[in-house]
Amino acid sequence: MIKVGVYGATGYTGIELVKILLGHPEAELAFLTTEPFIKGQNFSDVSPGAAELPLCSTGQADAEAVDAIFTCLPHTISMELIKRVYRPGLKVIDLSADFRFASPEDYKQWYGVEHLAPELLSKSAYGLPEFFREEIAACEIVANPGCYPTCAILALGPLAEEGLAKDSELIIDAKSGVSGAGRKASLNTHYVEVNGNLAPYKMGRAHSHVGEMELILSQLAGRELKVAFTPQLAPFSRGILETIYVRTQISAEQIRELYSRRYAHEPFVKVLDRGKPAQLAYVQYNNDCVIGVHDLDASQLVLISSAVDNLLKGAAGQAVQNFNIVFGLDETAGLTTVSGRI
Repeated sequence: MIKVGVYGATGYTGIELVKILLGHPEAELAFLTTEPFIKGQNFSDVSPGAAELPLCSTGQADAEAVDAIFTCLPHTISMELIKRVYRPGLKVIDLSADFRFASPEDYKQWYGVEHLAPELLSKSAYGLPEFFREEIAACEIVANPGCYPTCAILALGPLAEEGLAKDSELIIDAKSGVSGAGRKASLNTHYVEVNGNLAPYKMGRAHSHVGEMELILSQLAGRELKVAFTPQLAPFSRGILETIYVRTQISAEQIRELYSRRYAHEPFVKVLDRGKPAQLAYVQYNNDCVIGVHDLDASQLVLISSAVDNLLKGAAGQAVQNFNIVFGLDETAGLTTVSGRI
């Protein structure tokens, strides 16, 4: 069994991750941390009905005793911890943004702070298996992608790879459930504020995920691609639905055929039949990304619809998928059953 520790086990992503790992055939949980820690607190106290596993503080966790760690921590806090506990041979799956950029300069541009562990960036790989499986298998630190970028890059990646996006700017409209904002209370995510409302935020190029999308899509395309991105907070618990507008050199049907070939052997990407749009119902509580491709007019403007569960394929499920790759396991191990509700 592979001994695993989870830092930040009591946020929405951490809870999902622990539930998956409890059912994983090759993983053994060694510690689960939470802050602030209350003596005697168990995992079942924060996730009713779950296993009564003891929780501990970050300082009490023994990273020397495990083969792998998952860090479900906020940006900047994650890299501080990883820098402190890193050792050769330890496998790290980081769910923050701290290792998603290859250069510290790019990280500072989009997150506004200096990178505290630039010497570890060369040991990391971007954790989108469908495009970087070999790099993930060979790395020591997996930078689990953001939820919005996962949904967007899977929807646009094959077009970028083949050089089929005519324009250099891609338009992405995205709606996310409230769990994407995390478990910490804030006015904007209060039930009364969200219920019956739909609120865009950080529009255009203001969201930090824009940098991540542009970096990876440009890398796949071999040329600079820009993203105009409108995220919107929607009154449901979980899931992301994106509608993406792009001019291409081929028809929607040809794109659908391209995607069907490109993702034919990918266990968690489903290309929908002609005329069928992506829906949240297809992805909530599973690790799938579903993609629909739609003609708009004769000017080769195409609409791509894409959906993921932000807590699973957008976070914890993809993290376990990466864990499986790092340790040479069946990529679907622990991910064939859906997760329970928050």
